Amino acid sequence: MAQITAQLVQELRTKTGAGMGDCKQALVEANGDMQSAIEILRKKGIDTAAKRSDRASNEGIISIKATDDGKTISMVEVNCETDFVARNQEFVNFSNLLVDVILQNQPKTSDELMKIKVNNDTVEGLFNEILAKFNEKIQIKRFETLKTDGYFSNYVHAGSKLAVLLEINISNPDDETKVKIRDIAMQIAAMNPLFIDRKDVSEDIINKEKEIYREVLLKEGKNPNFLDRIIEGKLEKFYQEKCLVEQVFVKDSTKTISDVLNDISKYIGKEVKVLMFKRYTLGD
Repeated sequence: MAQITAQLVQELRTKTGAGMGDCKQALVEANGDMQSAIEILRKKGIDTAAKRSDRASNEGIISIKATDDGKTISMVEVNCETDFVARNQEFVNFSNLLVDVILQNQPKTSDELMKIKVNNDTVEGLFNEILAKFNEKIQIKRFETLKTDGYFSNYVHAGSKLAVLLEINISNPDDETKVKIRDIAMQIAAMNPLFIDRKDVSEDIINKEKEIYREVLLKEGKNPNFLDRIIEGKLEKFYQEKCLVEQVFVKDSTKTISDVLNDISKYIGKEVKVLMFKRYTLGD
């Protein structure tokens, strides 16, 4: 039986980040062999994950990364139980590595993602190491990769719990244009629009809004003869709040996002349009 010294236990802890007790137990099981002990801890990570499966993982971070040309973009959300773990640098590094791997390999399923090789390991192996380091339920909740003939901008809010990707119809914007486009992504993060413009609002949604407005106004005792005019005014306000291009620009209240897009269009000599946006919030 190999002697399990405090130095050996500390070395294993340094390599894996697991607790001292877990490290000592793994070394005893491995008869002092470091590599075998690492494997034992990784397997323990799998076992521990199964035991944690009924626990809530409502914290975590969202990572987004695009290719240099802005033609391809990937996002991943990794969940954990506490903000303490979400802010841990190893957890952050794991999430950043994941989004790199997803961008480079573009897996479609979790099984595909887990099998991707990373250096001398796999994503599954690295995931199990993270599980072994933290006594929490950790899961890769969702990920996706998108492609465009235009350009993707993105914005991740401080804390990485809110992120936005924005698709524009232009290619190869210069640095000044990239800054202006990113301002629009920040607008989406701050003001949470639901549509690009009013033509994207379905008749069902419009009719539902009108129904709600009418019911509230009648309860307030408004004159039925004036309801239609009041409802139209409220609907205009709805468009201004929920349609991106009609929102007041948070960085300059004298402009709307439509004005910002027009400014960019004049600068580059081509009409600039928002093709699509996605606003990711942790836990959606």
